[in-house]
Amino acid sequence: MQKDDVRLRFGSAVKAARNQLKISQDELAYRAGLHRTYVSDIERGARNLSLASIEKLAAALKVSVPTLFTTGVPGLVVEILMVEDNHYDVELALGAFARAKCANRIHVVPDGVAALEYLFGAEGVRTPQRGDLPRDLPGLILLDLHLPKISGLEVLRRLKADHRTRSVPVVILTASQMDRDIAECRRLGVHAYIVKPVDLQGLSRVTPEFSLHWALLGPGTTGTPA
Repeated sequence: MQKDDVRLRFGSAVKAARNQLKISQDELAYRAGLHRTYVSDIERGARNLSLASIEKLAAALKVSVPTLFTTGVPGLVVEILMVEDNHYDVELALGAFARAKCANRIHVVPDGVAALEYLFGAEGVRTPQRGDLPRDLPGLILLDLHLPKISGLEVLRRLKADHRTRSVPVVILTASQMDRDIAECRRLGVHAYIVKPVDLQGLSRVTPEFSLHWALLGPGTTGTPA
């Protein structure tokens, strides 16, 4: 495994464990005796790791050191934002995830305005804002192109225009491979798309380059989308 991959996976695990405790980067830095920028860099996979800092973070997060390096732990599991206005398509997608025993948290919003509010906050819908975003970004966005209020294509343009959200993986949801907007999506750097309805198998086929991890539950357990 490449060193960069280790850093990215460790950073994802730290972020997920922090989210489970519902604490900020500042709080984690305080508990671990580290600088906040150092914690932020670790979560982005941009810092080399020392044994001392790993042990401090594990103690602050109340997990063991091996947990932060184990594939399949919550830190390596993506949270999904689904932007879709068709209730039938949403139900089909959520049903497919449930049948596949997929426990990834899925948050659904019904239109472009709601998507921008979720990602940037209420003021960010009209005017791009600087500084911190209102919440941690999802690990994957499933974006329908034909949305009410603000189109999916405009949402995508704003995502790619903002340095804070530019790197979030996006999969386009479309009713047809012949959708004329797909060419514009490709111009914006998004090449992954799924012809609806959405299912886990379809996502797994189009997202290998994202290095995403799916939480598959064992027999007799269930996951609840958000």
